[in-house]
Amino acid sequence: MTKRRAPKPIRNAVLGACVALAAAASPSLAEGVERGVVERGPVRIEVLAQGSGPAVVLLPSLARGAEDFDQLAALIAAAGFRVIRPEPRGIGGSAGPVEGLTLYDLAADAALAIEADAGGRVAPVIVAGHAFGNWVARALSAIRPELVRGVVLLAASIGTEIDPGIRASINGSFDPALPEAERLRHLQRGYFAPGNDARVWLTGWHPAVARMQRAATAATPDRSWQRVADRVPVLYVAAVEDTIAPLPTLARLQQELGPRVTLAEVARAGHALLPEQPEATAAALIRFARELP
Repeated sequence: MTKRRAPKPIRNAVLGACVALAAAASPSLAEGVERGVVERGPVRIEVLAQGSGPAVVLLPSLARGAEDFDQLAALIAAAGFRVIRPEPRGIGGSAGPVEGLTLYDLAADAALAIEADAGGRVAPVIVAGHAFGNWVARALSAIRPELVRGVVLLAASIGTEIDPGIRASINGSFDPALPEAERLRHLQRGYFAPGNDARVWLTGWHPAVARMQRAATAATPDRSWQRVADRVPVLYVAAVEDTIAPLPTLARLQQELGPRVTLAEVARAGHALLPEQPEATAAALIRFARELP
């Protein structure tokens, strides 16, 4: 088993409290959103935060940033939660080394944001990871179990292997060399349910971040992090028309993730999920959060 690298302690961690009106998708979503940067050595992580109450951390999909959660974050905050959204390295104000990383390093970035928002105290949170972000959420629960009281997996691939044909559509979705019409076909095939508008994801992609995240996944041979439901309660939110992570059975989830997992299904959604069904996704997450001890 590969030895995990422990996260370094926070140094000069400061979470700002300025309202980010210009960067939010709309004035209604911008209300009450704080932006700040936390630091640890050469790593700088930009963090969006809003609301008050028990904390929920949202980790985005491959090559995408915190803005994907704008609608979901507003709904969760309105339900009485503190919502924390760290940007991945290479997006927004987040920066740091991008070579020689593992999933544990990316999980440590999320831990940095959690500890900074809590003022350095140990304050267990719910961590929700969308698509690729689900692997970071599970890795976080493995290296920093004291910080995680529950995990939500949103349109999540259970393992790290992706069908080559589907991977081609993932790559085509954010390939700037392709014509827009071809990118739309890839987006529709890989990410969106029939009838849902894939154009909303034509922008917001960061190919260099995808390369970094894939390399970090490949460099994490230890797979003990995958069985997250052996450690904490888990909610798996399945997009019923997901081609990347097809709808699993509860029995398979319990076999692969551990016994403490429940399943919620969201209809008329593909792997993108968040822009397709934000209200249904938020309702499932909020219900899970309120039922935790």
